[in-house]
Amino acid sequence: MAEKKSRRPAEIIERGNIYFFYRPKVHGEGEPEESAGGIGDLERFHMVLRPDGVARFRLMTVGRKRLPDVEDHERNWGFVDLVAKRATEITSELGEQHYRTKTRGERVRPAARLAGEGVYVLARTGHSLHLAYALELPEKPGPVQRELNILAEGSFALSVKNPEKGSPAAAGLDEEREADYPDKLQEEFRGRRFATEDTRLLDYAGAEFILVGAGRDVKRDLGIGLDPEDESESSADIFAQLRLAKARQPIEPLLTGKWS
Repeated sequence: MAEKKSRRPAEIIERGNIYFFYRPKVHGEGEPEESAGGIGDLERFHMVLRPDGVARFRLMTVGRKRLPDVEDHERNWGFVDLVAKRATEITSELGEQHYRTKTRGERVRPAARLAGEGVYVLARTGHSLHLAYALELPEKPGPVQRELNILAEGSFALSVKNPEKGSPAAAGLDEEREADYPDKLQEEFRGRRFATEDTRLLDYAGAEFILVGAGRDVKRDLGIGLDPEDESESSADIFAQLRLAKARQPIEPLLTGKWS
């Protein structure tokens, strides 16, 4: 019997740190800020990709306020909020925000909470692009991570939407907020509705993407190791790389997986 050939490992395009955040719903000025106790109490769910060896931070919003289910190969839409060279731009965007409305007066958007830290890769297999990660904190996923579908390890097929192809009614970003790619980069779509190969398409605010749950074993699924490190509150990269002040951040969701 002929020996079965092993599948070729995915080609790693980018490695780095990944951070997960959730933002509780808006409350009124002077109203007590209640702790979030579940996905129904959230306004948004974010992840931040910080590639190794380059001054770049991608702040991304994921639809349905959670990662897609990998077992059901669920699809979730998302978009890139901000691409920054400095961590302070990201932390400012994730911080507490005050604004006034005509009907409800002063409103407060609570600061985003830390929900996880880990390592990630963007990798290619053939013409497919994948985002895979392994969690470092919390050491054991808790209620927060379970509800947000942040597994200890997971992988997703990733495709980037062509802004020139439009969106269904009441779906996607407004035309004014969509990514405005240089002509040379726009050619990467080759007239297709989605592109699945070039990671540079994620380096523009307004880039829209689709994540499709693929699996929970990155080594088996992609043939690559992520090598997460044992982290603790004192060694966590999230505070150093994003310049976050622990005193201003509820850290229970990051360390224990409990809602705050």
